[in-house]
Amino acid sequence: MGRAPPDGTGRRALGYALVAIAASSWGTWPLVLRHAAMPAAVQSAIVMGVLTCVSLPFMLRDRVAAKAPPRAWALVGWLGVSDALNVGLFFAAYARTSVAIAVLTHYLTPILVAVAAPLVLREPTRPRTYAAVAVSFVGLGLLLQPWRIGAGLGPSDLVGAACGAGSAVFYASNVLVNKRLAPWFSASELMFFHGLVATPLLAMAVARTDWVGLDPSAVRVVLLGAVGPGALAGLVFVWGLRRVPASHASVLTLLEPFVAVLLAAAFLGEVLGAVQMSGGLLILAGALLVVFAAPEGRSATARDRVDSAR
Repeated sequence: MGRAPPDGTGRRALGYALVAIAASSWGTWPLVLRHAAMPAAVQSAIVMGVLTCVSLPFMLRDRVAAKAPPRAWALVGWLGVSDALNVGLFFAAYARTSVAIAVLTHYLTPILVAVAAPLVLREPTRPRTYAAVAVSFVGLGLLLQPWRIGAGLGPSDLVGAACGAGSAVFYASNVLVNKRLAPWFSASELMFFHGLVATPLLAMAVARTDWVGLDPSAVRVVLLGAVGPGALAGLVFVWGLRRVPASHASVLTLLEPFVAVLLAAAFLGEVLGAVQMSGGLLILAGALLVVFAAPEGRSATARDRVDSAR
């Protein structure tokens, strides 16, 4: 599965399907985390540790023959740091605010990827991308409604939103770096090697007292989540990412907030007001504009062609 099918159309269709499956799986994280009573830092460290262990057998069977230069290994190290910050901040956002605010601020990612991809990956862009940025930031303002602090929204919601937006920055970095490293590392290699950096970083962020007295049932829930929407969905996402442009993949991941908000309404009793719902829809609309910023026929980059050759 680490190798792409030869046909370009089939390759891209498979990539879109894999990214969609991964993103939908990630949308179940609110249910996992809300049923696992423990500090967010502990949840993050456990998930990253399991992700690294699960990816090991895949990595051993899916090695890339090309020898990676030192600069590529340096990027793998950065990938570990950025993913630790991505996961840690995202789980912290879920712990501090509503699912909708946490996940929708996190999904400023497609906008960040669209702005950065022309510089990092030489993917084409158009002025529509910058219009999408403006639309999404208007939506962010409506979602957070800072004028209502103290009358429905509290300081914890702003901290949670800041954590979600911070995680979006590092999530965008992950998408771009994964694309850059494709010629030298398979998806499972990247999952394993970056986990060797991210896991100890997340573990060091946990206070010693937080490791004591963990509820075994809560640990089991986190472990199950770490295997499903964590490790397996992460591998599926990276496999898919290699087959499609980075900006398209990041837009498809908007299935995550869609699924997360629906599940939060159905099972956690969370409801968005009309203004907040409008803001959330504007964030999603801005991100959707990104995928139409360049014609499909011209969206393949030199990096995509390198991936196709593999």
